[in-house]
Amino acid sequence: METYKILKDLAIIFICAKGAGLLARKLKAPMVVGEIIAGLIIGPCLGLNLVQPSDFISQMAEIGVILIMFSAGLETNLQELKKSGFAAFFIACVGVFVPLVGGSLLYMCIYGFSSFGTDEFFKAVFIGCIMTATSVGITVEVLKEMGKLKTRVGQTILSAAIIDDVIGIIVLTFVLGFKDPESNTLLVTGKIALFLVLSLILGYIFYKLFKIYDEKHAHTRRIPIIAITLCFIMAYIAEKYFGIADITGAYIAGIILCNVRDAEYIDRRVNINGYMFFAPVFFVGIGLKTDFSNVDSSMIVFSIGFVIVAMLSKVIGCGLASKCFKYSWTDCLKIGAGMMTRGEVALIITNKGLGLGIIDSSYFTAVILLIIVSSIVTPVVLKLLFGKTDKKEKAAVRKA
Repeated sequence: METYKILKDLAIIFICAKGAGLLARKLKAPMVVGEIIAGLIIGPCLGLNLVQPSDFISQMAEIGVILIMFSAGLETNLQELKKSGFAAFFIACVGVFVPLVGGSLLYMCIYGFSSFGTDEFFKAVFIGCIMTATSVGITVEVLKEMGKLKTRVGQTILSAAIIDDVIGIIVLTFVLGFKDPESNTLLVTGKIALFLVLSLILGYIFYKLFKIYDEKHAHTRRIPIIAITLCFIMAYIAEKYFGIADITGAYIAGIILCNVRDAEYIDRRVNINGYMFFAPVFFVGIGLKTDFSNVDSSMIVFSIGFVIVAMLSKVIGCGLASKCFKYSWTDCLKIGAGMMTRGEVALIITNKGLGLGIIDSSYFTAVILLIIVSSIVTPVVLKLLFGKTDKKEKAAVRKA
């Protein structure tokens, strides 16, 4: 592709992504929803064809998703994870397992059951894998607005969502490792285990060295440069030598550095490159690759079922798991509802499946619909549930 065409495509992508993102925010929806819709409008999907999918855009999008996952790792609060303890861990585990099973069964019920090891079986499991990730950005904003983020329920949602993402990435790693019917189960498991062990060892060494260097050169521009270098090295090692998704390596790189002195400073600098440049290309690229021409009646049925199962499985899984720790039924419902939202990670997983040929672009329809519906429904449900609780508490105070 000629350079001038690339520049034209980037100019259209950036202006449309930011414009649609700001409009989405004004309508109380996530900016990513607007950016995806921008991709649908300017790409082949709706016939405007202002920008065509290309290898260059795909490569920039891949860098974008790596930086997004690195940033997610940097924002992980390990101290908060320790405080949340077994309760949040158990809620997160059940909150991953139920959607994983629910999504797999949904696909099999619509398209037929397949034996273990076949392409269709792994496709079904991958659909379940897409449902596992939680995006609580909207939930956190709603809880902040209502002054409920620091309550027991608010902290449980926040901690469980962090653990949920970690488990979801691990599940994705295993699913991608086993996608090849001829793959050796022990070899795949061994590679994943070896990578995790290596990450712990290298992580400890890198953390100590980085911490010493950071104390001597705090808030200098070389700090985020070294951090991003570590991100790319871990992403490369994961994919090249262990057959693990590059986003897993990037996420672990973020976790390694999440407790260093300049973690927040690094995250801000990464966001300048990521969220201002590469990430919009990724989200618009989702819209560019979405193809409605293959959407038939069965895909419409699947998309509706996908949204219902994805949302209810989180409510049921996380809600019932919460009951094991003596939460009231209302609080269990709040926790389950707070975990319903899906966002970037679901798109990242879907995009990874498309790149590896596990699913085709028509499945983006279901995922985009899920993000939009969950982004609208979750705040409404949370406000209703907390509103009822507040009314009961005020009534009890008046009676007293």
